[in-house]
Amino acid sequence: MTDVLLDTHCHLDAYPDPSYILAGATTAGVELVAVTNGPDDYRRMATLLPRSGPARAALGLHPLNAERLGMGGVLRFSRHAADAAWIGEIGLDFSPAGRDTRTTQLRTFDALLALPQLQDRPVSVHTRGADRIAVQRLADAGIRAVLHWYTGPLDVADDALAAGLHFSINPAMLASAKGRTLLAKLPHDRVLFETDGPHTRRAGQPCQPANLPDMVENLAQLWGVNATQVHTQICANQRRIIGETTAASK
Repeated sequence: MTDVLLDTHCHLDAYPDPSYILAGATTAGVELVAVTNGPDDYRRMATLLPRSGPARAALGLHPLNAERLGMGGVLRFSRHAADAAWIGEIGLDFSPAGRDTRTTQLRTFDALLALPQLQDRPVSVHTRGADRIAVQRLADAGIRAVLHWYTGPLDVADDALAAGLHFSINPAMLASAKGRTLLAKLPHDRVLFETDGPHTRRAGQPCQPANLPDMVENLAQLWGVNATQVHTQICANQRRIIGETTAASK
């Protein structure tokens, strides 16, 4: 990867036609990380995508799947971890959707953070409703993670920055007052792009990696700089997060 924008969090397998999404990304000059919600999903995605290249599979175990997958899911995750170039999505979700499985989520998250492979590759982390706990656990484990679609308190964002974490932003965040407030606070060198497609929408349609060039323009307006400066900064951030995680293993 050089100066190509990267969608660091895209649910490629959730689109009706993943091939169409990949073709659109290629036309737009965008690469993507296809995050998954469980190790079996990763295994299927990894058979379709190379470990490196314009699209790559990420090994995930979504917190809302922790109860269903159990520790057997953690074991299967660990078996794939050495082969995965990216990790995601993992994390905690204490929103109403995940409140009843809080104990299992914490046990699963701690087991995943203890895996040595998470020290030397990018990790995309879900923190909805559990921001403070998730950031503290990431800091304690020394994981240089990327917080995906962060919606938590600004003081916890400060803690995340102090722990060396990055933030991936999407079109929905750029369109919301809360997201724009966070972005005005974040150092420019801690920001990465994501779509979380197809779970976010743009002009009434599911977001896709091909939308990233538009995000450059929108972020340039928010930061008060030109689009070239934003593109250069985001690409530098991408290179650094990959280089930092790789260097951590040496």
